[in-house]
Amino acid sequence: MAQRLKTDRILLITVIFMVLFGSLMVYSASSVVAESRMGSSYYFAVRQLVWVVIAIPLMIFFKNLHYRKLQTPEVAFSAMAIIMMLLVVVYFVGNQHRWLRLPIGELQPSEFAKPALIVFLAYFIALRARALNSRYTLLPAILAVGLLTFAVIIADLGTAIVLVLTATVVFFVAGLEKRYIGFAAIVGLLVCIGAVWQRPYRLGRVVRFVDPQFKLVDKVDKHGWIREQMKKSATTQDTNYQADQAKIAVGSGGPIGVGLMQGRQKLFYLPEAHTDTIYAVIGEEWGLFGTTAVVLGFVIILWRGVRATVRIHDEFGRYLALGITTMLVIQAFFNISVVLGIFPTKGFPLPMISYGGSSLLVTLTLMGVLMNVSEHAG
Repeated sequence: MAQRLKTDRILLITVIFMVLFGSLMVYSASSVVAESRMGSSYYFAVRQLVWVVIAIPLMIFFKNLHYRKLQTPEVAFSAMAIIMMLLVVVYFVGNQHRWLRLPIGELQPSEFAKPALIVFLAYFIALRARALNSRYTLLPAILAVGLLTFAVIIADLGTAIVLVLTATVVFFVAGLEKRYIGFAAIVGLLVCIGAVWQRPYRLGRVVRFVDPQFKLVDKVDKHGWIREQMKKSATTQDTNYQADQAKIAVGSGGPIGVGLMQGRQKLFYLPEAHTDTIYAVIGEEWGLFGTTAVVLGFVIILWRGVRATVRIHDEFGRYLALGITTMLVIQAFFNISVVLGIFPTKGFPLPMISYGGSSLLVTLTLMGVLMNVSEHAG
């Protein structure tokens, strides 16, 4: 008779708490805007709850599914192929180049690139662990990761950055030589610079964040190419507005906040209050207590993920847990850093907290897999 696995209750309770708290904050952050623009203050909150109802059973399913059932070439390669095809379809068919419209909301294929990449990396590295630094391993890995990243980066630079950093961490822990890591870092930096230059609004965000008075830019760029490139987008006029409003919201909260539903910055001052900048609303309404509690939630997930990575006995499970944990923590770190003004403005949803069906589905699916690995790790 098979031994019954012990549920990782710490991880499960943390995830459920964060999802429910996120749903509450989506309503608080969006109610006024939803009432004004959609005719119902519950518009975004109801849709988020629909996704919660779909995502939690999906998480439980993967929690109970042995993670080794994902360790097949059919799963690893098919997932990558399907996601890349979806990205191509959305790019050529979708008006926004990001979303597939469904009756219950919109799906963002680039979000589904995250689990596809994690499963592929775990499978491929476990398969080639003893010859990781061989060209017969590196070339296929570079081709697969590069193609997926290129397909994502066209319309979603933020997700592409998360994918590349996750792959880098997984390869580094697996034992990839430092020279290859350094080379990949240089190539990644050049590609990132190219992607920023390609889209004037991205360039505007970076330049105005680093050099708001254009003192350094004017010294380096004597011909004014950077300014000319920025002028090609109307959205570069005040790229620091969202960051400034987010910092005002966080600063207004003080130690304990102004109270749930009492925040003012969400009243048409703070853009994307229920999505990318929801952490600022938490800071205003719950204060330092609330923002610290959210960070603590991600610290607990990091702890349980690292614990599972260290204690699991097989390499596939190890890199699966490592990839999931790394991706979630990196995304949360970037979102919080943008809200606090540490990085330039970029659309990173806060996992399990921000409004968004695709992000919630992907995150809870990955959390279910991580729980299963943790349970097998003992």
